[in-house]
Amino acid sequence: MMNSRRLLLAGGIALAILGMSYGLWYAVFAEHQALDGIGGSLTSSFQAAAARDATGAENSLLQYRRAKYAYDRQVDVHGHWIGLAMLLIVLGIGFDHVGLAEKWKRLLVWTLLPGSALFPLGVLMQTWMQGSFPKAVAVAGSVMVIAALAAVILGVLRWPGVSSPQH
Repeated sequence: MMNSRRLLLAGGIALAILGMSYGLWYAVFAEHQALDGIGGSLTSSFQAAAARDATGAENSLLQYRRAKYAYDRQVDVHGHWIGLAMLLIVLGIGFDHVGLAEKWKRLLVWTLLPGSALFPLGVLMQTWMQGSFPKAVAVAGSVMVIAALAAVILGVLRWPGVSSPQH
């Protein structure tokens, strides 16, 4: 069985690979179509405005907003996965300095890993479906990461090498 430090490092590397793979897939197979849709809807809105077609311009701007929203989320997802992966790797490097028992460290790892995967996944799901479920997934993932990071900070402060201010 892997210790918490190695598990955190392995999970961070796996999440980085996921983020980079998703970014590569998106850049190769989806980004150009998304950008074409964004540009096309803007062009249509300007043409409709020039023709004094307020309804056409409004519809084209609505298509632009939807396409831009999806595009921004798609790009954010790969960046968030990679950024969280780097955070996990850096934490893994110094995880021996967290002054908690191994069972608590393992619990933190098993909170950080799924939280780091779920937060961007919830953001990505917002481009596929409407409603509160995708937002709830993103919020749940971010709460898991924040709570675990707060516990890691407390564990670092408990580490014997961290001195408290002298009075």
